[in-house]
Amino acid sequence: GKNLLEASDKIAQIIATAKEDGTIPRSIVVSKTNDQSNNTRDMVSNLENSILFGILLVVSVLLFFLGLRNALFVGVAIPLSMLMSFLILDAMSVSLNVMVLFSLVLALGMLVDNGIVIVENIYRLMDEGKSSKDAVILGVGEVAMPIIASTATTLAAFIPLAFWPGIMGEFMKYLPITLIIVLGSSLFVALVINPVLAVVYMKVTQDKPKKKRVLRNSAIFGGLGILLVLSGSLGVGNLLIFFGLMGILNLYVLFPGTVRFQNGFLPRLENFYERFLKYALQGVRPMLFFLGTVLLLVLSIVLMGLFPPKVDFFPANQPNYVNIFISHPIGTDISITNETTLAVEKRVNEILHKYMDENDTTGVPVDRRLIQSVIAQVGEGTSDPAQGVSMGNTPYKGRVSINFIESQYRNGIETSDILKEIQDGLRGQFTADIEITAAKDEQGPPQGAPINIEVTQRGDYKDLIREANKIKSFLSSQNVAGVEDLKLNVESNRAEIPIKVDRDQLRKLNASTYQVGMAIRKALLGEDIATYTLNDESYDMVVKFNKKNRDSYESLLDQRLIFRNNQGVLLNIPILSVIETPKEVGSYTAVVRKDQVPVVTISSNVIEGFNPNEVVDSLKARMLTFEKENDLPAGLEYKFTGQQEEQAKEMAFLSKALLIAVFLILLIIVAQFNSFSMPSIIMLTVVLSLIGVFLGLLITRQNFVIMMTMIGIISLAGVVVNNAIVLIDYTNLLRKRRREELGLGEFDILPYDEIVQAAIAGGKTRLRPVLLTAITTILGLVPLAIGFNIDFFSFFTTYDPKIYLGGDNNVFFSPMSWAIIYGLTFATFLTLVIIPALYLLMHRFKTWIYKIRKVPMRSNI
Repeated sequence: GKNLLEASDKIAQIIATAKEDGTIPRSIVVSKTNDQSNNTRDMVSNLENSILFGILLVVSVLLFFLGLRNALFVGVAIPLSMLMSFLILDAMSVSLNVMVLFSLVLALGMLVDNGIVIVENIYRLMDEGKSSKDAVILGVGEVAMPIIASTATTLAAFIPLAFWPGIMGEFMKYLPITLIIVLGSSLFVALVINPVLAVVYMKVTQDKPKKKRVLRNSAIFGGLGILLVLSGSLGVGNLLIFFGLMGILNLYVLFPGTVRFQNGFLPRLENFYERFLKYALQGVRPMLFFLGTVLLLVLSIVLMGLFPPKVDFFPANQPNYVNIFISHPIGTDISITNETTLAVEKRVNEILHKYMDENDTTGVPVDRRLIQSVIAQVGEGTSDPAQGVSMGNTPYKGRVSINFIESQYRNGIETSDILKEIQDGLRGQFTADIEITAAKDEQGPPQGAPINIEVTQRGDYKDLIREANKIKSFLSSQNVAGVEDLKLNVESNRAEIPIKVDRDQLRKLNASTYQVGMAIRKALLGEDIATYTLNDESYDMVVKFNKKNRDSYESLLDQRLIFRNNQGVLLNIPILSVIETPKEVGSYTAVVRKDQVPVVTISSNVIEGFNPNEVVDSLKARMLTFEKENDLPAGLEYKFTGQQEEQAKEMAFLSKALLIAVFLILLIIVAQFNSFSMPSIIMLTVVLSLIGVFLGLLITRQNFVIMMTMIGIISLAGVVVNNAIVLIDYTNLLRKRRREELGLGEFDILPYDEIVQAAIAGGKTRLRPVLLTAITTILGLVPLAIGFNIDFFSFFTTYDPKIYLGGDNNVFFSPMSWAIIYGLTFATFLTLVIIPALYLLMHRFKTWIYKIRKVPMRSNI
């Protein structure tokens, strides 16, 4: 529950203070290793810069489609919506964590969707000759309900994710919470703030920038900026220079380019689209387009089956540090463990030699070298951090930790390749009784071991361990590719000295087993006797035997029990006098139960570069062979758990969440259109949009990441319906107006040619907002999808943009971003072409049904 960044800063401050006051001699170099706060800071900084980069891309697109003035109307939704969201999140005591920042990046392109529809509709009406006030009233009225419905459908897709159970839910819940707040804020801005700004400031024609004024203002900004830079205020000074340069750029490049784009390219695009729609909506072509799309869906599913992408549970990150765990048999002297650990460290240094920079003569700073540290530990502090901190003394265990520099300074070197070199280089180098495993840090919440087999059987625990060892030996003999080193979570060769109390003797003396146990416990673990406070820090004072006596069972058993007997006489006797003679026996390290059933776990890491699901599938096939070749004892069962079990649970939840999201979206659309025919068209586009996701994954050969790709598909379900809702609603509006112009009654059918014209006119009118909303959403995700990182703050203050590709954010969020980009790109084609075709097919179908039933068809159906 503590703040990692604050803890790291406080430790650095303590070290600095200790050096200043001489507590730590200045000749001693103190370094922090495995400092995860650096990675956290980098992830947060990269996400913040992704937001800024996304804003630049989105506003640039708006500039070309709407012009500078109108682009600013829409762009104002981004800072206002985020500001409102920060206030609400702060009121809810939600910290600005990585998931919140990613949610803001995801919402970036969608923030302006509602504003685009509102502003573009007002602009179109003003262009037709209406006054600004009338255009705002009519323009907002035409699209208010559709954008409310479309925003509701987007939120409906994320609502089920807010009820994600377990640890994974605690980690991912900030995604739906933030998106709901941000998109709700953007809807308020679109319906309230944008119309107010449009009434006052919107113009149909763009005024050409006045050359003298622009140059004068640019010179003022540039001059002030240069003065501030010379005075040392680099950040503000460079920002003013940037504004000055942008003024000149707008005068000579952006404005002329915008005019040519709006007056040249866009009209030609609209005319081409209108001609294409006329072609596509003639005769049987709507059916051909629809059937072609369905066949493409079937083909994409077949291709996914023939050439399935690799499936990952969670994105495979590049290691920031690697831990090599060394384990001898229990009872091994710490000196022997130390020798092995030093040998492992030496071998690791040999492997890493080509990456080391000790002899570097190019001037690379120490804190910018690839290998930051290689540290060996023996005994205490050698447990796996992923399994929690162990405070016990483990002289038979060692650990070698390798810490890498942050990803932006690795110059394209993939640390996963280094991890594989280490795993390959250590394999077979030591005797079979020494277990050596190399593991990397994992992103996200705990997932369990990639290979985890739980063996259960009621009865003698030693028998269960023996059977588990048989399974482990068999699987190890199969040499399954990708399995690093199978091991049990318990061992049966642990030596222990059981203390058996003479209960009859204690009863005669009026003593108890509790007194004996507590005396030994206090001697070994100590007893808190007081609390000492210094500088607002409290320290427990503990009394226990010194190390020499704790390691001697003679000293432990020779300590005195002080109590009164039945006659009230105070007795002082050694523990040895009330216990049986101690004998060393063999035992197991622990007894593990799950749901009251004894269990032994066989686990292993997967060698870097191998897919965990494929490796587990191979092990499952070997276990079937084992069952055929061996008679399993009665009651012995096994199952694959760990990451596999978590994967199945999360996949089940996400599949259920997708169905719930689709159902909620359907309810909203049915309420919006008051029918089932129009919602059926819109929901069909959700299914067809999967073509884009499937083909995108197949063409680029990207992995299907269950956690992030599935969330992307769920998000896609809420996003793709937005443009469809606005397009169909506007087409219905055109039909309604045409009916009124022709004076048709309730049961009079609008001529089919008029419906075709309404579909074409609706598509042409909504072309700009459809393209804009799709492009802005896609561009908002591009920085995370491609892993493009640029530090704007560093660029303006130190002239170092720190540009690089990749990083932890890219690995973690890229699968979700690409899923949305692939699906939304194809869904845009569906919206512009297939929805008008389905709209006409649905009208034909309903007309045919009503003719067969010989029932008049109402105009609102």
